Amino acid sequence: MIAINGVSDHIHILIGMRPSCCLSDLVREVKKSSNTFIKEQRFTKYQFGWQEGFGAFSYSHSSLDDVVNYIQNQKEHHKKASFKEEYLLFLKRFNVDYKPDYLFD
Repeated sequence: MIAINGVSDHIHILIGMRPSCCLSDLVREVKKSSNTFIKEQRFTKYQFGWQEGFGAFSYSHSSLDDVVNYIQNQKEHHKKASFKEEYLLFLKRFNVDYKPDYLFD
């Protein structure tokens, strides 16, 4: 793991991955183990659970410092843009086709 940070409605995790690693398996394990940890530590009195999906974007090694800085400054960033605005911007920036009906219940 290179960087991790988040706000109340989402989290950013920057990792280095080998090409042989299956991203969906990794995300499943992160969600499963963190869910168990949060419940065991009683970090919240409310029912905790992860959303069903996730978003993943890749960056070149030369962009790592910028991405780490972005992740470390989430609170400041989200004073200007909501999670939904940010996510839609990422989808557009990375030319990801999506159906609005499947985003943000």
